[in-house]
Amino acid sequence: MAPEYVFTRDYVDNNRINLQHYLWCEIFGYRLHPSLSVESPNLQIADVGTGTGIWLLDLAARLPTTIQLQGLDISFAATVPKPMLPSNVTLHQWNVKDPVPATLIDRYDVLHIRHFMFVLLDDEVSAVLARLVQMLKPGGFLQWGEHDLTALRIATISADTKIEAHQELRRATLSQDKRLTPTWVPRLPDLFSAAGLVAVQHDVKEAPPHIALAMHECSMSLHELIARQAGNKELLARVQDLLPKAARETRDGAYYAWPMWTVVGRKAEEGNSRSHM
Repeated sequence: MAPEYVFTRDYVDNNRINLQHYLWCEIFGYRLHPSLSVESPNLQIADVGTGTGIWLLDLAARLPTTIQLQGLDISFAATVPKPMLPSNVTLHQWNVKDPVPATLIDRYDVLHIRHFMFVLLDDEVSAVLARLVQMLKPGGFLQWGEHDLTALRIATISADTKIEAHQELRRATLSQDKRLTPTWVPRLPDLFSAAGLVAVQHDVKEAPPHIALAMHECSMSLHELIARQAGNKELLARVQDLLPKAARETRDGAYYAWPMWTVVGRKAEEGNSRSHM
C-alpha cells in the first residue's frame, strides 16, 4: 500500500517546503489572492495540508491577532512545536480523504490548500473539493495553488546545453508512483464550478528564469526523497549518481520549468443560486 505522503517527513523536505513557499509568494506576489477580503477582524482561516505550517505562520505575521488561523493535516511531524505557535494559530488533525467532522462544517471564511498534486489522484479531486466546500461558510472563499506538471519541461539557456541527466532523473523517479504524474491541475477552474463554487478565477504564472532556477534547485531534492521513500536501493544509487551530473548541467543553464496555478472561488450565499451571482 502506497504511503499517504509520497515524500519523506524530515528536515530535508521541510527545508524544501519552506523555501518553496517564499519562492511561490515571490512569483505570485501575494499569500491570499487580491480578490479575498480580510478586513473583518474575526475571520476563520484554515490551511489544509499545512505541512510545516509555513503559509499559516507567514500569514499570521501579517494579519490582526483577532483572526483565527487553523492548520489541518494528517500529521504534524513537520510542523513547529505547539508552544512556538502564535496564540491565534491552532492545529487540527484531519485527512482530506475522510468525511468532514461536524465541527468543521460551515466553519471557515477562507480555506487555503496548496501542493496536493502529488497527494491526490485524478479521480479523487472532485470528492476532496466537495468536502472543502462543506467546510466553507456561505460566502466563504477557497484558494487552491498547484504546480502544473503536465507542462513540465527542461529549459536551457542555449541549444547546446546538455540535459541528459535531467531527462534520466525524470524518467527514473516519476515512474515510481502514479501520483507523480497528475493531470488534473489545469482542470481546477472547471472542477471548482462543478463543485458549486461561484466567481471562479484563476491566475497562472511562469517564474522568470532566475527564480525558475531557484525553484528548480529547491525541487531537485525530490528525486532522492522519492527514491528513499520507495525503498528501492538500486534506484537510490542511480539517483545519487545522476544528481551531481544534473547539478553540473544546471550550472551550465539547464533547469526544470513549469507553470503554477492559483484558483479561487466563493461558496454561494444561502438562498442564492449561481444565476444570481
